[in-house]
Amino acid sequence: MILPLTARPITGNVRIMTKDFPVEDFVIKAAGHRLQARRLGRHDKGPVLVFLHEGLGSIAQWRDYPELLCRKSGLSGLIYDRLGYGGSEPIKEKRRMEDLHEEAFASLPEVLQKCRVGKAFFIGHSDGGSIALLFAAVHPDRTAGVITEAAHVFVEDVTVDGIRVAVAAYETGDLREKLAKYHAGNTEGAFRGWADTWLAPEFRNWNLEEYLPSIQAPLLAIQGQNDPYGTPAQVKAIVSRVNGPARGLIIPGCGHIPHIQARHRVLSEMAEFVLEHA
Repeated sequence: MILPLTARPITGNVRIMTKDFPVEDFVIKAAGHRLQARRLGRHDKGPVLVFLHEGLGSIAQWRDYPELLCRKSGLSGLIYDRLGYGGSEPIKEKRRMEDLHEEAFASLPEVLQKCRVGKAFFIGHSDGGSIALLFAAVHPDRTAGVITEAAHVFVEDVTVDGIRVAVAAYETGDLREKLAKYHAGNTEGAFRGWADTWLAPEFRNWNLEEYLPSIQAPLLAIQGQNDPYGTPAQVKAIVSRVNGPARGLIIPGCGHIPHIQARHRVLSEMAEFVLEHA
């Protein structure tokens, strides 16, 4: 059974139980804020697959992909809405260059502790991939593996150009309406915080490459060949600098969301990688 998507952010605690695969939505408090979370399956063996959403993402925007990967790998999963996204508490402060670092170093460790996750196998999309890399660099003992999709470790011209296109779609197209289905009252804050941060002139110097040599966990870096927000140079930088077993995968004809745009290929590759290393 696949948990149906809601047209608005999830709030409160909900448990849907099937014979073999429980799905539970619940609220936690981490780093001083209320966050919405979802637990998939029974945590009775191996690490937990922890899904970290993109810069405009949420639990619901993963669709049924986390459940499919959990079932295929035989592991349980955890997803949560970061502060200011989906059903989590709105963000009150202006976003800063250090936000991804603070998510990885302060909020994420507390989320894992509150959700009783001892060792995590991260599936990080875009900003979520960057957060996963940062966490793995400083917490090697708590990281079983990392899979990134469209992660950034430095800023490229194509990234900035892509975000300008997104701003135009938000202001004059239907992107605002589409995002509101998932973020409701968080929509404006989530979008402006993401876009304004990446478009700020000082953000051009943002770079995570110094952290990569500290990553020892097995790593798979995935990117669509036609990603409007990044080039294969991101994958090359990640794979060439980490100190654990690492592999890059560039998917032809795919954009920024490989787990949706190349669903079967990505599900197969991820499941195989998790089974090999977890």
